[in-house]
Amino acid sequence: MSERTIVLHDFFNAPDGGGKVATILAGSFHPELFTGELNEDSFPDGYFREVRPKSLEAYETSPRCLRFSKIFQLWWAFAHFPAAATSWTIFSGSLSPLAHKKITGNKIYYCLTPPRLLYDQKWFMSQQVPGWQRPFLRVVMSLYRLAYERAVRGMDIIITISETVRARTMRYLGHDSSVVYPPCETDRFRWIEQGNYFLSTARVDPLKRVDLIVRAFKEMPDKRLVVVSGGMDLPKMQRMTEKAQNIDVLGWVDDEKLCDLMGRCIATIYIPRDEDFGISPVESMAAGKPVIGVQEGGLLETVGYQGSGVGSQSSEGVAKSGLLITDCGVLVPKEPEVEHVIKAVEWMRPKKAFGMRGSCEERAKRFDTDVFLQKMRDVIDGKVSV
Repeated sequence: MSERTIVLHDFFNAPDGGGKVATILAGSFHPELFTGELNEDSFPDGYFREVRPKSLEAYETSPRCLRFSKIFQLWWAFAHFPAAATSWTIFSGSLSPLAHKKITGNKIYYCLTPPRLLYDQKWFMSQQVPGWQRPFLRVVMSLYRLAYERAVRGMDIIITISETVRARTMRYLGHDSSVVYPPCETDRFRWIEQGNYFLSTARVDPLKRVDLIVRAFKEMPDKRLVVVSGGMDLPKMQRMTEKAQNIDVLGWVDDEKLCDLMGRCIATIYIPRDEDFGISPVESMAAGKPVIGVQEGGLLETVGYQGSGVGSQSSEGVAKSGLLITDCGVLVPKEPEVEHVIKAVEWMRPKKAFGMRGSCEERAKRFDTDVFLQKMRDVIDGKVSV
C-alpha cells in the first residue's frame, strides 16, 4: 500500500479550533495538508510554523457559475481533488469529506460536528439571510446534505470531538463514533498573576453570544471586560462599547498576547450556543483561570465535570439564578439572560477564582496535545475502530 498520507481540512480563513487540530495533526504525523481555501493574511505570523497548507484555491478553480456560493466552491474543489492512493487520510470539517471518492486507503473522519446549518441550527441559520434568499438556500442545503451523508457513509472510521457531537452524529446520521477530544497546547498557557479584568476569547458572532456578555458588563461599570478575537459582529461590538470605559474590544491578537491576557485575568467568560467542544475554556484552565460558561454543549464535558450543583457551594441568591458551580468555574443556564452573567461575575470574586487554580490546571491535562496524539496514533494503527 502507498506510504502517502493526507490530512484534508475545509478551509483556513481565520484562527479556530478545527484548523488548529488539522495543523497539529500535520505537524506531528507529517502528512500532506490540503485545504479548500487559505487566507494567510488572517493569521498571525508563525501560526502555521513548519506546516504549509496546500490550497485547492476553491474560488479560482471553481466554475464561474458556482462563485455565488462558498459551499459550492469548496464542494467543487474537494470533489475534484486529484486522485490519491494513501495508507490513510484524515478528513477534518464537513466539506473535505466530499473528496472521499477520489482517495483510496483508510479513511478517518475527524468530525468537528455534523454541519449545524443542515440539522439542529437550520432555522437559526436561515434567519441570518434575507427572506428572498431563503428558498434558494433550502435548495443548496438539501443538495449539500445529500452529498455530506453519502460521504460519511464512505468513511472507515468516524471520530467525534466530544460526547455532545457523538450524540448529534448518532441522532442525525445514524452512526456511532469514538470520542477523541481536540488537543490543547497546555504548556503555552500559565498562571502569571491575578489582574483586575475578565476575558472573553470567543469569536464575535451571534452563536457565541459575546453581545450578551458586553451588555452585562455595561451594567457593571465597576467590573472590567477585555474582548479578544474578531468575527462578523466585531464592528457592532465596537459601536456597542464606544462609551463603555470598562470594556476593551481588541479584535484578533497574536498568540503571545492571548497567552499573556489569559495568564493575568480573573477568569474567562465563554457562553456559546450549544458549543461542539470549545477549546478556549481548556486554554483558560491550563492557565489556572476558571471559566464562566453555560450549561450546554461541550462545556458540560470540560468545565462542567464534577458539578456540585448550586446547593452546596452557592448562596441562596446564586441558587435562584440557576447557576451551576463546579471545581473549575460557574455555568449559567441555557438561554442565559444578562442577569445570569451578572450573577456569575459577582459570584466569581478574585479569591474564589484563585482558589480554583489547582483544579483548573489539573483538569486541563486531560486535554493536552500529547493525550490527543496518542489516541489518534491508536486510531491510525488500527487499535481503535467503530
